[in-house]
Amino acid sequence: MKKNKLFWLLSLMLVLSVFLAACGDGEDQNNDGEKEPGEVTTDDGNGEGDGEEALDAEQVLNLIEGAEIPSVDSAVAEDQVGFVVLNNTQEGLFRLNQENVAIPAIAAGEPEISEDGLTYTFKIREDAKWSNGDAVTAKDFEFAWKRAIDPATGSPYGPYMMSGVLKNAEKIAAGEMDKAELGVKAEDDTTLVVNLERPVPYFLSLMSFGTFYPQNEAFVTEQGENYATNSDTVISNGPFLLTEWDGTGLSWVYKKNDSYWDAESVKLTQINWDVVKENSTAVNLYTTGEKDRTGLSGEYAMQYANDPDLIKIPDTSVFYLKFNQERNGKPNALANVNIREAVAKSFNKQDLTDVVLANGSVPANYLVPVDFAFDADAVDFREVNGDMAEFNAEEAKAAWEKGLAELGVEEVTLELLGGDSDLSKKMDEYMKSQMETNLPGLTVTLKEVPFNVRLELDDAQDYDIQFAGWGPDYQDPMTFVDLFVTGSPQNNMGYSSEEFDGLIEKAKGELAMDPEARWQAMADAEKLLVAEDYAIAPVYQRAGVGLSKPYVKGIVKHPFGGDYSYKWAYISGKGE
Repeated sequence: MKKNKLFWLLSLMLVLSVFLAACGDGEDQNNDGEKEPGEVTTDDGNGEGDGEEALDAEQVLNLIEGAEIPSVDSAVAEDQVGFVVLNNTQEGLFRLNQENVAIPAIAAGEPEISEDGLTYTFKIREDAKWSNGDAVTAKDFEFAWKRAIDPATGSPYGPYMMSGVLKNAEKIAAGEMDKAELGVKAEDDTTLVVNLERPVPYFLSLMSFGTFYPQNEAFVTEQGENYATNSDTVISNGPFLLTEWDGTGLSWVYKKNDSYWDAESVKLTQINWDVVKENSTAVNLYTTGEKDRTGLSGEYAMQYANDPDLIKIPDTSVFYLKFNQERNGKPNALANVNIREAVAKSFNKQDLTDVVLANGSVPANYLVPVDFAFDADAVDFREVNGDMAEFNAEEAKAAWEKGLAELGVEEVTLELLGGDSDLSKKMDEYMKSQMETNLPGLTVTLKEVPFNVRLELDDAQDYDIQFAGWGPDYQDPMTFVDLFVTGSPQNNMGYSSEEFDGLIEKAKGELAMDPEARWQAMADAEKLLVAEDYAIAPVYQRAGVGLSKPYVKGIVKHPFGGDYSYKWAYISGKGE
């Protein structure tokens, strides 16, 4: 990740970073981890792809997705799949380029920044159009951001991404101030002024995140409650149009958006998507030529380990167990810290990644991933805390017995909420076996549901243990550690710690311009969360392997943000 390290160093020196945010992987067969998404570069399936090959006459790509689209409303989307769709059909002020640097997109250039770092003035490019022919204006950004922060919208990401960043966002989200007071204003059609609550080192990276995309007010208003419920009720300002999506189905299509300001760079005319949850089915579709790429896991990853079409896909998403301490308004067994510690240490992560996943993923004894964030000396954030809450059957059993004694019980039954894909079911079965074997008296029941249903159960805090995950929203440890502050929409598990909240608040506030102290505060917060309170149990850092046809070129995999970009993808040599 040399490019990312260098860019991190430059951004620290400039104070203002230019990274992006994200959550998802459109081609991972384990695509029902929570909101999710090495050196990430243009991926042509064979590690080359210099963009100079002759284009085939037919520029159509056939791909597989691991889950349905829950939403393509940028104010409402909160999941991996939705953000990948948004990244390819919409565009914000900034976009990650092929080198994974956030650069101006709908913005006509770099913003003008006030000396105190609190005011950003963006100019909107005059050739940006919506697919219905309307110009993209500064007012579209103001409308979209205010809609996302409005409590009436119920946006999971608006309050999360904007509070403590945009001026007055936190009070608006709490219903204490009108959305009109949000720190964003269109001075005219091409001038957008943004006022921050405090200096934010990673602010420009946020401008590439889906929640900060614009929305055409007239179109959204006309559609009303039907907005973005199917492909006929949404318009695009990005590289592709979303078509043939009925709002719930297992297939959809991207078509090239000729109204896109940079349509010249888009070579593909169409991408056909089908949801496939069984790896065996996906591999069959690939080998028969019906699909051009597929992810691999378990036995298939091992079977195709030496195949010439094999590609390796590094990732910065971390998967973990969320321990819900209060279900249906009442504390449960997981409200006991010893019970949480016992479960957190009860399963062998190495066997899970080596045998069940077998796709290059590695055990995670941490929340903030390896090879993701670096300090001014290019030192990985991971080196501060190292590994925590590692698998240890003896320590797990001791904590379990102590917890049972404190609860005054001999047996406990806990429900494990997971996904309904083939791989998810295998992982759930493995976790159940490990926990029940190493924690005598524990019974684990499995609840395996579609991704959108799991999101609903998470929002309702209706689960005991949840197999969840997170792909970063910007390149900074904060995108992971502040998920679990009291009241966070990503918390939903009854965890609340004044000490933890205080560390995050300091890192966001008084330490914002002191990189070393801010770094340590975030590390202390991670340690408290993972190794002292055992609020979550990290499981693995995702990586992937897959198969990709040699003629597929130019797909860009991002370490954060909407995981894949197809803007620069193309087909070359399919008939050879």
